[in-house]
Amino acid sequence: MKGAIFGDIIGSAYEFNNTHDYNFELLRPESDFTDDSVMTFAVARALIQSRGGSDEEIKETLIDSMKDLGQRYPDAGYGGMFYRWVLGNDRRPYNSFGNGSAMRVSSAGWLYETLEETLHAARLSAEVTHNHPEGIKGAQATAAAVFLARTGKSKEEIRDYITEEFGYDLDKTMDDIVSKGHGEEICQVSVPQALVCFLLSDSFIDTIRRSVSIGGDSDTIACIAGGIAEAFYGIDEEYQKIVYDRIDDTLEEILSLFDRHRIERTI
Repeated sequence: MKGAIFGDIIGSAYEFNNTHDYNFELLRPESDFTDDSVMTFAVARALIQSRGGSDEEIKETLIDSMKDLGQRYPDAGYGGMFYRWVLGNDRRPYNSFGNGSAMRVSSAGWLYETLEETLHAARLSAEVTHNHPEGIKGAQATAAAVFLARTGKSKEEIRDYITEEFGYDLDKTMDDIVSKGHGEEICQVSVPQALVCFLLSDSFIDTIRRSVSIGGDSDTIACIAGGIAEAFYGIDEEYQKIVYDRIDDTLEEILSLFDRHRIERTI
């Protein structure tokens, strides 16, 4: 999960100021966590707190956690529909297929013993807002990739599973996935982009640099890819320090809770 937060922080400076330079300045004064990280923390906390509950109890806890943290960090950069949902009283989903369902789900890949449990949790985490089939698919594909990477699967195995189960075309080059302009903030675009950046990478930080340098929705693409890359490569202490230096006590407490409950990498 730290990899997802790191990706969000690094990508944040380039979201509306895209770069296609692979050697971009990694950390800028304005680099900070955004709504991607806030909701990543919210989902992780909810999945831990509701473990063993019914689907309805898990969903209610997810809604409570998202609204709680969303209202504590109202200026984190939420999309319009989600902003109205998180700050309002309506608890119903709104059929979104935006990339928010995928950006916030990385913890699901670390909290369960089986892929089936992971996919189920990812579905629930999406359905509370992003109940469109593409929104659910994006969350499940991301969580599955994290789980498979954490449990020692090769990149070829990850690619094959995601392609067969979710239908994403991952046979792409970096040139194929470059965004022109800010890009579409939807699962159908961002999730394959993030997966390709990871699959073509040779290290955690290479994944992040690839994710940001394609342009588009930089913080979210790097958040999704960073979560998968951490599960596959691990994350160096220097990059973990950047995360801790930029989050406050509330978020650090949730990260500590996650660290106590996550299942260690098995590769």
